[in-house]
Amino acid sequence: VAIMGFGNVGSHVAKFIKKQFPHFIIIAVSDVNGGVYNKDGLNINKLIEHRDATGSVVNASHTQPIPQDELLELECDILVPAALGNQITKENADRVQAKVILELANGPTTPEADDILFKKGTIVIPDILANAGGVTVSYFEWLQNLQNEQWSREEVHKRLVSIMSAAFEAVWETKMKYNTDMRTGAFILAIERIVSAMRGRGWL
Repeated sequence: VAIMGFGNVGSHVAKFIKKQFPHFIIIAVSDVNGGVYNKDGLNINKLIEHRDATGSVVNASHTQPIPQDELLELECDILVPAALGNQITKENADRVQAKVILELANGPTTPEADDILFKKGTIVIPDILANAGGVTVSYFEWLQNLQNEQWSREEVHKRLVSIMSAAFEAVWETKMKYNTDMRTGAFILAIERIVSAMRGRGWL
C-alpha cells in the first residue's frame, strides 16, 4: 500500500489498515513536505510519533525519501490518494502501477486519467463512494439527535459497515452490468435511484 497524504485521512487509514489487515505492508506515505519509503514496510506508529514531534514524516528513521510523483507510480497493490485533487492525470496515469486506487481525496483522478486507468484494468474506487462514510455517520448523528438517542461506537460502526458494504456491492454490480468504471457505475446508480424515487411520487 502507498498513501499520498498523511493528515487526518491518510494517517487514520494507515492505522486502520495495520489494525484490520496486519498482513498488508504500507511501503510509502507522504505529506505536504515530502514522502518516505521502505520496501519492507513502514512502522506506522513510529511514523506518527515522528510526524507529531517534527510536523512531517520527512526524515523518519528507517526510511528513504521519495518524491510525491514517484510515490504515485510505485509498484504496489493499493494506492491511496488522500491529499490533493488532480494528482493522477493523463500525463502519469500510464505509469501508475497500482492494481486498485482508493480515492480518499476529493477528485484526485482527472477524467482523462480515468479513461486510461479503465483501459489498463485498474480498479478505481471513486471518491463519491469511498468518502461517503463521513456523510453517512453525519446522518447517523442527525438521526440520533432527532430521536433523542445515543448509539454506542460499536453500533455506529456496525451500521456504517452494513451501509458501505451494500453501497460498494451495488456500485460494483452496476459497473459490471454496463461494463464501465466504478465512478460511472456510481453515477448511473445514483440517477437510477433518483428516477425510481420520482416515479414512486408520481412525478414521471
